[in-house]
Amino acid sequence: MNIFDPDFLDAHVRKAMAFYHPRAIDPQGGFFHYLRDDGAILDRRHRHLVSSARYVVTYARFARHSGEAEYRHWARHGLDYLERAHFQTAYQGYAWTLADGEVEDDTNHCYGLAFVLLAYAEALKAEVPGAREGLYATHAILQRRFWEPHHGRFADEADRHWRVSGYRGQNANMHACEALISAFEATGDAAFLTQAMTIARAIVGANRDHEHGWIWEHYDAQWQRDLDYNRDDPSHLFRPWGYQVGHQTEWAKLLVMLERYRPEDWLLPTAERLFSSSVAAGWHPQTGGLVYGLDLDGRISDADKYFWVQAESFAAAAMLGERTGRDVYWRWYRRIWDFSWQHMIDHRHGAWYRLLNADNHRYSDVKSPAGKVDYHTMGACQDAMAALMARRDNSGRRGQAEEEVRRQWRRR
Repeated sequence: MNIFDPDFLDAHVRKAMAFYHPRAIDPQGGFFHYLRDDGAILDRRHRHLVSSARYVVTYARFARHSGEAEYRHWARHGLDYLERAHFQTAYQGYAWTLADGEVEDDTNHCYGLAFVLLAYAEALKAEVPGAREGLYATHAILQRRFWEPHHGRFADEADRHWRVSGYRGQNANMHACEALISAFEATGDAAFLTQAMTIARAIVGANRDHEHGWIWEHYDAQWQRDLDYNRDDPSHLFRPWGYQVGHQTEWAKLLVMLERYRPEDWLLPTAERLFSSSVAAGWHPQTGGLVYGLDLDGRISDADKYFWVQAESFAAAAMLGERTGRDVYWRWYRRIWDFSWQHMIDHRHGAWYRLLNADNHRYSDVKSPAGKVDYHTMGACQDAMAALMARRDNSGRRGQAEEEVRRQWRRR
């Protein structure tokens, strides 16, 4: 295992993709969302908007990653299902869940729309037909239905009649920020980047003066923190209680990405603070790995180990390591990878286990339930590959510059 070799990460991405492809493809439309550890499909009838969109993301990214046109075709296959099955013309929204092709839950979620936007953006980068039109159409829905310009953030959910609830959440805004960055990269339209920056300022600014300066999850309609929301359901799939270690490191990654395009002086120091303080508090002192949740005092409140927390955190570590040149981030990169290699990765069948308990044991043999799809792990490897290649290139340029200085010195 050489985690500092881009070829190693490339092979790991390919093995993860091979777990899903082609077994996850439903020839009738879309993809199967529920797979066991060995790849057996355990539910063929149920679909979730998040998985439907994330499959498009993984196929589109892999099309670019591998250069193989087949994966572009399957990304279009996934978009077709989003447009034909999830999108509901009656109310111009995307169904949250489907059963046997029929709407099961017609709630409109900003979180889901953010992933639809990301799917179109990544598909556009991969030159999938029709992606540009879908990207702008999806963003128009987000703008019309959820954007709150006076708060600089998106509202979170609405019913089928687009009556917005009183709940506000950072998670939907975080992934909207991610999707907007991707939309900017795909189109060159600076409006997407400006909106992503607006969200980042608002989310980070709302938490800067609280406790540890970490980003809280839940808010009311006026964007005041709701410290009790889901306190009795701390492991909720999309709205867990507490400070989420993985969300601090995801925000660190996004801030580094934003700084590439808008180098404002607060971005990098904030990214470093969020990453360093949260991984220090979130590393399990006995069994290793980054835990899920921290309480208001910064103590571990949910010691489970989720695949995505490890993946997003090593990606953030690599990006910070490349950006700053500081070895501390590369040490975290290795530490998180070592834990993941030993405990989180299925070396026999491929892909990552979803969830371990505090003692690093799996709860079940379900590797990919609704929402997983290894979008986090493959994307994290691709982010780390880019950071490692940039680090190598920068080292080469530094070496050439140093040699030129030596040559000039010898001429004196």
